[in-house]
Amino acid sequence: MASDITNQSGLDVKFPESVWGWLLIILLALICGVFASSVPWLVKYPQNWFVPLADWINIFTDWFEAIAKPVTRFIGNLLELPMQGLREVLQWVPWPVTVLAVALLALHASGWGLVVICVLASLYIALSGYWEQAMNTMALVGVAVPLSLLLGLGLGIYASRTRSGQRIMPPILDLMQTIPTFAYLIPMLVLFGFGPVVGLIASAIYACPPMVRNVSLGLQSVPEEIREAARMSGSSSYQQLFWVEIPAAMGQIKVGINQTIMAALSMVIIASVIGGFNDIGWEVLSTMRKARFGDSLLAGVVIVFIAIIMDRISAAYANRDYLSSGSDAPSKHHFLIAAGALIVLCAVLKFFDIGTAIEEADWAKSIADWLNLKLDEFVGAYGDILTSIKNFFYFFYLLPLRTGLSQSILPFTWGFDFTGPMRISYAVMCVLGAIGVGMRWGWQKGLGVAILAYLLYFGTTGAPWSVVIATLTYLGWQVGGRKTGLFVLGALGFILLTGMWERAMLSVYLCGAAAIMSFLFGASVGVWAASNDTVSAIVRPICDTFQTIPLFVFLIPTLMFFQLGEFTALLAIIAYAFVPAIRYTENGLREVSPQLLEVAVEQGCTPSQIFWQVKLPLAMPSMMVGLNQTIMYAFAMLVIAALVGTTGLGQQIYQALTAANTGLGVVSGLSMALLAMTADRIMQAWAANRYAGLDG
Repeated sequence: MASDITNQSGLDVKFPESVWGWLLIILLALICGVFASSVPWLVKYPQNWFVPLADWINIFTDWFEAIAKPVTRFIGNLLELPMQGLREVLQWVPWPVTVLAVALLALHASGWGLVVICVLASLYIALSGYWEQAMNTMALVGVAVPLSLLLGLGLGIYASRTRSGQRIMPPILDLMQTIPTFAYLIPMLVLFGFGPVVGLIASAIYACPPMVRNVSLGLQSVPEEIREAARMSGSSSYQQLFWVEIPAAMGQIKVGINQTIMAALSMVIIASVIGGFNDIGWEVLSTMRKARFGDSLLAGVVIVFIAIIMDRISAAYANRDYLSSGSDAPSKHHFLIAAGALIVLCAVLKFFDIGTAIEEADWAKSIADWLNLKLDEFVGAYGDILTSIKNFFYFFYLLPLRTGLSQSILPFTWGFDFTGPMRISYAVMCVLGAIGVGMRWGWQKGLGVAILAYLLYFGTTGAPWSVVIATLTYLGWQVGGRKTGLFVLGALGFILLTGMWERAMLSVYLCGAAAIMSFLFGASVGVWAASNDTVSAIVRPICDTFQTIPLFVFLIPTLMFFQLGEFTALLAIIAYAFVPAIRYTENGLREVSPQLLEVAVEQGCTPSQIFWQVKLPLAMPSMMVGLNQTIMYAFAMLVIAALVGTTGLGQQIYQALTAANTGLGVVSGLSMALLAMTADRIMQAWAANRYAGLDG
């Protein structure tokens, strides 16, 4: 007989015999704890049970490479031609002309405000001495973006106009957007060889999902009346698509173009880790490896400015249809005249040999040397304090999450042993705490306390695989139904059977630690911004800038002060992942109905009661979406953080890249993607249930 369970937080869900399911999981946890020596395979999965999928993939790759190598090399050479041509053109054009061309595009897209931003950013790039590297990067982006747009347009049309496309494209796009960026490079490196073409092709593939989604969404959103009018006028299917539906969906498609450009730039920068190309990403990476952080910081600013220019101009074009009639953007006639004047100016500057790129700017070199000197002085003076901060967070925050209190409380770390009586006291306190919370706020929250206490005792790497899989599968089943539960079971089963479980748990630990701190910080700022318009106005452009910065750049400041290590990776992940928590928290709080707030005031509620009992519960679904996005951002940054010393799946992927081990890269990449998709499915289902509870 099914039992109806009511969540005391306001969410009403019917779970058939859910309590008994959780009791069985608790029983399994007790069995694993008591009989760990008798049934060790329930705690640690035996290595001789692994499926050698990576080896099978390598065998297939070797066979396929031998067959496809002539074709892939031909394609690589073919793609290298336009990239080389564009690179030579960008290097040939005097930099003042390029700066003015960027200014003209900004003026045409938006107005003089954008012109000032783009000109200042372009001048820094030109005068910093990194113009050649920046133009090489732009050459890759300039070829990768059209390929991504064409591929995305075709797949988007397929996804919107066919039933098979509507069925198979969403999971494929989810997988493409959750597979770590480094994983894209590995098969490309094997098939196309060493060189910039690998980054070009990987960028084109990686950047197309936003275009596919926006094209599909835009075409599906075209009103049926427009389609009917096209059919009645005698348009063919081809004419209806390209002359009617695509123009009608152009607003949404422009958003996809903007996102595709930014994704391509991000991937091109990441592709620099394979070297072989004098682009700005390689400049940052090489100076970081030499511990010349002043130089890497100046080069990193170039990447940020390139991203800002491309983002602002493409976003302005995407929103151009909504600009007021009084915009200061030039007319088409004036734009053509200005473009012709630029061509004349280019010819004059080339004739007089004026405006060649600055190869090494003295001022930039002086600033870099000064930054290096001051950084060395700062680390020398405050190194002990920085080390103490790093050790504090590692011993008292990261290590307990990783190995659990049972292994992390030692005289060397905490100053005392975790003795037997202390362990018993911890268990009793956790049981009493879970019972108390369950009686006060509902059994689900009490169960959550028990799970967290269990995880804190054993850590992510010490918790039995059987208990983790059972818990997450049953949780997915409850919040999202059978489909979600089976997906979670299949995803975690793949990770377990392929031998990636221990590495995956290391990734979960670091990602979870970063997501917790990112969400707490971001939600706090979001609450502040929601209650203060001035704070909101200050925070908004900061968030926009942080979301524009390529992932690569976040490593520079953290590495400058804390060197290699997991704490450095933690800070880099937090710096990248906190923005969604701010946005969704502020948005959720600001969208609370004013009528409900008036009713609360009339009932005599204090400001504190209004916040905790009215605003926060109503904003919680939006905040859960923010938590979901924070976790996704943390997973994305986790792979990049492998460059500064992580030990999870990201490090496996990076090692596979350096060794061109396709099997290891594919399995590790899929494992990371499946972890991210598991978290995404559970969090989305949870947020959907909260929304349904509010609607009810």
